[in-house]
Amino acid sequence: MNEAYKQAQEAGKEGEIPVGAVIVDENEQLIAIAHNRKERDFDATAHAEILAIRQASHIKKNWRLDGCTLYVTLEPCPMCTGAIIHSRISTLVYGVDDYKTGTVRTVMNLPDSYCSNHSLEVIAGIKEKDCKILLQQWFKTKRNL
Repeated sequence: MNEAYKQAQEAGKEGEIPVGAVIVDENEQLIAIAHNRKERDFDATAHAEILAIRQASHIKKNWRLDGCTLYVTLEPCPMCTGAIIHSRISTLVYGVDDYKTGTVRTVMNLPDSYCSNHSLEVIAGIKEKDCKILLQQWFKTKRNL
């Protein structure tokens, strides 16, 4: 989670919403590292989780990421949760709940819903305070500009 947090900080410095993600494989080897790039790439799908999933799939030469763990600083949105489910990631670890668009445990629970075709272990609240402060400070700065 520390590396995901560093990526979130980098995203914030680049003017992106500060969200970072990393994926480790079943041997705990880091295989993907990303942060939000929506503004830079002019791409609504350039969320940290999506970019990390793309990298990991490329490295593994397989869209199935069974045995992999995704660490992300913010609870995933509907798009990212769908990608996590469809990529068959085994474990999701996230920092802070998203009371606006979180679809893992907060607003909705897509992984445990009847529409999910994959069982996913979820661990929430890791480095929660740091992730929350980073987001709050970034949005406060943006609103004051």
